[in-house]
Amino acid sequence: MDSDSPITPNPDDSAAKAHFERKRPGWFTTNVFNRLIAALTGRGVSVLGSRVLEVKGRSSGQPRRTPVNLLDFDGERYLVAPRGETQWARNLRASGEGRLLVGKRSEIFTATELGDDEKAPILRAYLKRWKFEVGVFFDGVGPDSSDEQLRGAAPKHPVFRLDASPRASNG
Repeated sequence: MDSDSPITPNPDDSAAKAHFERKRPGWFTTNVFNRLIAALTGRGVSVLGSRVLEVKGRSSGQPRRTPVNLLDFDGERYLVAPRGETQWARNLRASGEGRLLVGKRSEIFTATELGDDEKAPILRAYLKRWKFEVGVFFDGVGPDSSDEQLRGAAPKHPVFRLDASPRASNG
């Protein structure tokens, strides 16, 4: 797919919406795990590639932060939304740029959303690294699944390729 082509997934897609309504993060994930990872990352400790993503809210214009897993794969860097059409994925799609934070270090980037046909190898690599954490959101699709199964899961999981921004970062 041409990377300059706009990708306009339908966030109201009933199948994907129903899928993630059933898979909302539990109390432990929301109140303990995510907060712990964000706190460690905020203090400069990256846990298995964790970062804090800061992206401008599409309605408020205010910076929004959430912990994410940064995937390094074949010389490129990616963010995968394992929970689907999350607020951070929608905000990143709208703004096209953000910052990754680890402690006091920050990196500004631009983001390009991948088309579904490009996602299978990225999803496989992501699941190899973090299936223990996010596997429940993939309905049995894992790192050993066929390419066809990974392509079937692709529409439910936004994937963004990150490029360093020409603007200065610190750290």
